[in-house]
Amino acid sequence: MARRIYKYEDLQPEFERLLQDKESDELEFKTAAGGFPKSFWSTYSSFANTNGGAIVFGVKEDGDNLILDGLDETQISKYKKDFFNGMHSKQNVNIALLKEDDVYDVEFRGVHFLFFYIPRVDRSLKPVYCGLDPYTGTYRRDLDGDYHCSREEVNSMFSDANLASPIDGRVLQNFSKEDLDPASIQQYRRRFEQWNPDHVWNKLPEDQFLEKLNVFRKDRKTGEYGLTYAGLLMFGTYSAIMDENPNFFPDYQEITDKDSRWVDRICPDGNWESNLFQFYSRVLPILQNFLPKPFILEDNQRKTETPAHVAVREALANMLVHADHTENATLNVYKYPNKMVFSNPGTMLISPKQFYHGGESICRNKYLQTMFTFLGSAEKAGSGADKIVHGWEKQNWKRPYIVERSRPNKVILTMSMESLLDENVKNGLIKLFGERVEQLPQPQLMALAMAYSEEEITNERLQYALDIHRADITKMLSDMCANHLLESSGHGRGTKYHVYGTNVALPEANVTLPDSNVALPKSNVTLPGSNVTLECYTSESNVTLPKRYTKEQLREKVIIICSDWVTAEQIAGQLGRDVRYVKSHVLVQMADVLEKMYDVPHHPRQKYRIKGTLEAKIGRASCRERV
Repeated sequence: MARRIYKYEDLQPEFERLLQDKESDELEFKTAAGGFPKSFWSTYSSFANTNGGAIVFGVKEDGDNLILDGLDETQISKYKKDFFNGMHSKQNVNIALLKEDDVYDVEFRGVHFLFFYIPRVDRSLKPVYCGLDPYTGTYRRDLDGDYHCSREEVNSMFSDANLASPIDGRVLQNFSKEDLDPASIQQYRRRFEQWNPDHVWNKLPEDQFLEKLNVFRKDRKTGEYGLTYAGLLMFGTYSAIMDENPNFFPDYQEITDKDSRWVDRICPDGNWESNLFQFYSRVLPILQNFLPKPFILEDNQRKTETPAHVAVREALANMLVHADHTENATLNVYKYPNKMVFSNPGTMLISPKQFYHGGESICRNKYLQTMFTFLGSAEKAGSGADKIVHGWEKQNWKRPYIVERSRPNKVILTMSMESLLDENVKNGLIKLFGERVEQLPQPQLMALAMAYSEEEITNERLQYALDIHRADITKMLSDMCANHLLESSGHGRGTKYHVYGTNVALPEANVTLPDSNVALPKSNVTLPGSNVTLECYTSESNVTLPKRYTKEQLREKVIIICSDWVTAEQIAGQLGRDVRYVKSHVLVQMADVLEKMYDVPHHPRQKYRIKGTLEAKIGRASCRERV
């Protein structure tokens, strides 16, 4: 195979991004000094099943530092051959995704590296897995790196790959019209007629109307006729829905303060039939009434629905129709004083970039989508995202922010009701930093304002808010930290940024390294044609880093700490980690073994303990009674 060498100058933007962007979950460095890395194929699988990414041979990660080992010509030739032979072997991976142009040799200052670009695959090709068994060889990516997918996650991928037979269209056995709520059907028909006054279905008898909506249908493959899963979710009694899916739980909470419990809640409490239509009908007016209602005249009639109202309606409907209703998670809507947050179980069937670009829409619940479309929501042509973004832009509010999270799989849409640069925020920053705030470049000012109003920001958050390349954001955040505007917490991919002086350092969180003033070989490499300085250490460097744990070590340590009731702050102190990191990552990922003292979100005195003891169960029950 001919060796193709790309000079640094040919790939400068991409090379800068890769070497700088240690915070990215779309980048993996592997030293490859001892041969072709065995872990390559699990990363290949995880990138393909998540958002794609780059694997770089010849660079070693040592904590937050990079050691540029490089590769010689023999190694590069061998690894390319090993890769292409391995990729076409079912013993290694089930799908060959890369062509020769996706693998190349890059030279930088006489050092050679091997780059592999793994694309995010279409949902129809998932899962991409190692070996012969998808249940043992499927991986995805999160902030901690590659992780092995559960059987449930793999089954969801198979289901999403076959959207020609959407799961919400399956005919249920042992269910009938008696499992539907008559009041929900009647209310829906009235709403249907309001939105579609001339539609021929308005004259149909109820049974025929429900058949047109595919609440009832005949499966032409099996010949079965009956109630569909979509029909049950949309119009079913809550008890009937629970019989089919015990994890179903739509939940709306109004929270007035980030540290307080909800002040208003709509969830299955026995007072209403908690199906999707009733949840939508109850929550939508509350959210829309929260919005400004300017006086608008259209055709001499007052019109109170603005693009922002349309955006909220679309966001709520999209959450319901795009959710994976087989996952062990709830549907959550949170209303805060300054934002709305929509969270649904599952993964995105398009990439976040495709979401923001608009015009593309793939729905896993096509029958539910049709039902909501007749109510003016859940557009099919990819315009749903367009309406959400447009509605917020018309109000000059911050751009809606969508993100995927794993374990459990969630899609979270945050719609902030704050201006791009609120005067109160700007005045607050001036009090902290003086008049130099006025001299900041616009991207830095926006990043600082977001950190001030949202309490923390990430590289990923800024990408969608500022529409700036990740490499440029990395450099900007580094400069802002150096200038004491921001300070960081966490490590690598979990790095978060806070307004300087507002993040309290915990033990080991801010360690002075021995010999920190010693000039290290090649430690400050300035890239030609740029103002970017990389902190890349050669193999001669000998730097002592703060204590880092593997996932297994971290899990074991938390289990020991939580032998009795402890707070998140106490856990963070013993781990030497920022409390925000502990709450958002450690505790979330250990939800399978930890229980909460208070079964209330955001309880100010929340404590955690390992599950499984009788005392724990008694203690939890008594605490619920006290709440």
